[in-house]
Amino acid sequence: MDVIGSVTAVVVGAVFVVAGASKLSATAVWHVDALALGAPPVVVAVLPWWELSVGALAIAGVAKPWPSVAAAVTLIGFSALLVRVLGRGEHPACACFGAWSARPLGWHHVARNAGLFALAIVSVVLA
Repeated sequence: MDVIGSVTAVVVGAVFVVAGASKLSATAVWHVDALALGAPPVVVAVLPWWELSVGALAIAGVAKPWPSVAAAVTLIGFSALLVRVLGRGEHPACACFGAWSARPLGWHHVARNAGLFALAIVSVVLA
């Protein structure tokens, strides 16, 4: 069971590292897209570094299960923001993965977050 917990932590960690790195590589565009989604400016400034840190710790297996807990809480926050925006009928560009995610926001983004949340919870339970 520990193998499953480790694998799920690595998967979630890898997604967080890719998300953080892609945001940093497209900083100017990502800032505009994130602010358009309604993210607070302070969150926009810190989020890529948070994602990189949480992801790296999850991949390395450091301080189990806390990186996975942090990922799960972060995914809840992301999902709440997405549901709020989609609930208003708005479909701005998804800022989830920097320049890689310029497609309009949709419910599939919420579903993706739910899947990642489930993996994070599995890694917490099996840590």
